[in-house]
Amino acid sequence: MKHVTSADGTLIAMHEDGAGPTIVIINGALSTAHDAAEIARAFADAGLRAITYDRRARGDSGDSDTAAPEREVEDLAAIIAASGPDTAVIGHSSGAVLALFAAGQGVPISRLFLSEPPFRFGEDDPAPDLEDRLQAFVDDGHPEEAVVLFQREGVGLPEAFIEQFRASPAFAQIAPLGRSTIYDTMVTRRVATPSAEMRGVRMPVTILCGVETMPFLVSAASRLAETMPDAEFLQVPESVGHRMDPEATARIVAARVTD
Repeated sequence: MKHVTSADGTLIAMHEDGAGPTIVIINGALSTAHDAAEIARAFADAGLRAITYDRRARGDSGDSDTAAPEREVEDLAAIIAASGPDTAVIGHSSGAVLALFAAGQGVPISRLFLSEPPFRFGEDDPAPDLEDRLQAFVDDGHPEEAVVLFQREGVGLPEAFIEQFRASPAFAQIAPLGRSTIYDTMVTRRVATPSAEMRGVRMPVTILCGVETMPFLVSAASRLAETMPDAEFLQVPESVGHRMDPEATARIVAARVTD
């Protein structure tokens, strides 16, 4: 592990695995670089140099006093600057939204892979005060309540699932990531519908979607492909339950960044 310094001075932790063309992996909500280790290993086995990093407010990365999507764009730019030229990016879930947002802001990305981005296109958006309520829980010292609120209103998970997860040992590991839910909420709300800059990015784009995943994610991926006619759209049967299958994803990515 090493740290890079983002534009605002925040230290962002990054990890490297393998050798070959470089691909940066951006995880989704409530995850750290550790959660991408399996897919990074699959990428490395496929002949790629895989870079994972802790998005700010997670794992070994720092944070700033004021949350904003632009800070995460600057973090990705710092990771890419440290990774070298011709760096590709794959983002999953909110990480895919962040990746496309950053590309639209001019962050230099050679090729872009977007896995199940939760664009809502103006339908069933979370309440506009969700960010403030998440922040209130964090400020009051209850990040675990921010996690639950985000799962309930930001993601829309069933109450029974949330309660079952909250009673599990895994919840204690996720609870400290409560602050990060503010960033995920901000970036997905800011661009619930992709902007013209995002739709007009010039690098090759591949949109990935599992078959057995949340229906609104299938719809979101399809609608994104319609708004980006030059993008490639691929269904990945091996990816189920809103999770990228490591081997299948590695095959797809390696075939495109090594051609």
